Amino acid sequence: MSGTFVGMPAFPQAAGKAVRNPTLRGNLRHATHTIRAKRARAVGELSDWAGLREAGHRIKDHTLRHLDRYLEQLEESVIAAGGTVHWAADAEEANRIVTELVRATGESEVVKVKSMATQEIELNEALAAAGIRAYETDLAELIVQLGKDRPSHILVPAIHRNRGEIRDIFAREMGEWGRPAPEGLTDTPADLAEAARLHLREKFLRAKVGISGANFMVAETGTLVVVESEGNGRMCLTLPETLISVVGIEKVVPTWRDLEVFLQTLPRSSTAERMNPYTSMWTGTTDEDGPRAFHLVLLDNGRTDTLADTVGRQALRCIRCSACLNVCPVYERAGGHAYGSVYPGPIGAILSPQLRGTGSEIDASLPYASSLCGACYEVCPVAIDIPEVLVHLRERVVEGGPAVRRGNKVLLKPAKGHAAERAAMRAARWAFARPGALRAGQRLASRTRRLHPRTLPGPGRAWSGARDLPAVPPEPFRDWWQRTRGGKDGDR
Repeated sequence: MSGTFVGMPAFPQAAGKAVRNPTLRGNLRHATHTIRAKRARAVGELSDWAGLREAGHRIKDHTLRHLDRYLEQLEESVIAAGGTVHWAADAEEANRIVTELVRATGESEVVKVKSMATQEIELNEALAAAGIRAYETDLAELIVQLGKDRPSHILVPAIHRNRGEIRDIFAREMGEWGRPAPEGLTDTPADLAEAARLHLREKFLRAKVGISGANFMVAETGTLVVVESEGNGRMCLTLPETLISVVGIEKVVPTWRDLEVFLQTLPRSSTAERMNPYTSMWTGTTDEDGPRAFHLVLLDNGRTDTLADTVGRQALRCIRCSACLNVCPVYERAGGHAYGSVYPGPIGAILSPQLRGTGSEIDASLPYASSLCGACYEVCPVAIDIPEVLVHLRERVVEGGPAVRRGNKVLLKPAKGHAAERAAMRAARWAFARPGALRAGQRLASRTRRLHPRTLPGPGRAWSGARDLPAVPPEPFRDWWQRTRGGKDGDR
């Protein structure tokens, strides 16, 4: 999985390859079923879960409606606490800012606590091009980095790897990045965790620069929050002399009271815990405690464009819990790499095409990477109606239409390869608007049902290649109703 995500084949081709990998499917099935069963038990303990979910929904929507005000308040609070705020319109600007900040320290190495925003902008690659080496310290991210791989899950980036594969990666690659794996390393979880701890310890003690993301930013105090399970975040946030946090602008919440809601819903939805083992919070700088310099890079990179879409903006409520991935039948079979984005699964299928646009083959295909079963909406702790946004984005892909790109209103052209779908939908609209034509077509289809093929020709092959066409009934419903009930109760 080397190279950039954009440039991958469309989702159907990438997923088709993944579903033929029995090891991958076994790893995903075991992991997702385990996580979602634990989550269900953890959520079931709370009698007010529905209320918390609604509160999170309302807090996020309120914040997004007034995002400009809360971001300005956040900036003022961070500066008042001794930090420095940088604004990055896109990935290129964010990478340039971070690279210049690291160079100003004179260092050529940084340690990182897991940050999806830095993966989104491919910060590690930008730093490497500038001669700066970034070390991932989250256990799963370390596995992905050592394996020259790509993350495939929001919460567990190495979910597609089993213990045997991880042992082989550690034994083969750790020596190239620092302390080698112990001799005779086994695949037991304790041994693998110990090997990672020993490997990372020297990096924590040596690093002068740390790079982080944040789960939340509190506007009223300028406080940033990271929740994690391993303690690596605490090391990255406290030991280096310089801390650089790269955070998407949608992560802001107005007050500490608002934060309380998410510190209840996020752990239960993600790791199925009542609270995270480590919840780290920092506000600017403090003399003789923690980093001497703190920089906050606020990342847009398509977020304000997404905010302009009244239907699609709800994707910005996401708190990155990954609950939607763990219940999705498509993700369970295809895995995260098929989505061609750092944001896989149902949330990635609606977030990536909005952040990046639908111009590439992979992004135009993502709104179709779903069965629209609605399981993702049912488990979302902030009530993102993912099926609604998927249908909305499918319409955009097929029909084109108005959108916002880089702050400018544009008129999108329909994506290539959807001419047959457009024609079919327009024909259906014409027929449904004319009851007589619809009735005649239904009767004709019923009378010729024995002649119907089991698969479709031409472009329809993409749909019927994995399923049989549904059988046409012997008579249309309207005729059946008129024959069986029309003479008794009237044609209602």
